[in-house]
Amino acid sequence: MLLAIVAMGASAQILRVDELEKYAKEKYGEKWVDAATNLSSQLTLDKNNAITYVMVIPADSKTKEQLYVLLNYWFAATFNDANSVIKLNDKDCGTIIAQGYVAGIAKHTGGSNTYNVSIRPVIKCDIKDGKVRVTYTVPFYDVERLIGKGWMGGTRPRRSDENWTLDSCFPFAKKDSHKKTSCKALVMAHAYSNVVMDKIEECVKNGLSGNEGEDW
Repeated sequence: MLLAIVAMGASAQILRVDELEKYAKEKYGEKWVDAATNLSSQLTLDKNNAITYVMVIPADSKTKEQLYVLLNYWFAATFNDANSVIKLNDKDCGTIIAQGYVAGIAKHTGGSNTYNVSIRPVIKCDIKDGKVRVTYTVPFYDVERLIGKGWMGGTRPRRSDENWTLDSCFPFAKKDSHKKTSCKALVMAHAYSNVVMDKIEECVKNGLSGNEGEDW
């Protein structure tokens, strides 16, 4: 039983950053600027200048309560540390909202600065009988900037924690002083959305472990 629980927990984990980068390169290519430029034709910012993806997953044979139990289990197993947390869990409304965290999706060292980009996507599930609507949003890039730690060296580095809004980053803004970093961040954030959506769809259709049926 213990081994089964460990296996279920491991299966619910979302990709590590190195695995995510490998997936992104296989799907979109290894040239981040070209990949981001190609994606720009498919993406638009919402009214809050965030990237938002919406997918409705059909589950005709499952009730709202059954779907809630499955998804609550998945979210609890996946968003269970200080950085990735469940923000709202309302069974009556059929809504679960969590904030994820993926550290170091893009890193770059320039002349004067070093950048380390992370994302905190918000994943929301609205649940009804026979279907689930998943909304995945990236509101901004969470950036740790080390001023004075570029390849030119210089003074003692000073840390600046910044939020880069997506409308100020390439490809949504044509003039971007950290274009290469923004491009990789966009491609990685987009790839992560695919992985999250796929894992939630798998949970909805086949359960977290595949043996959650009523025959027990």
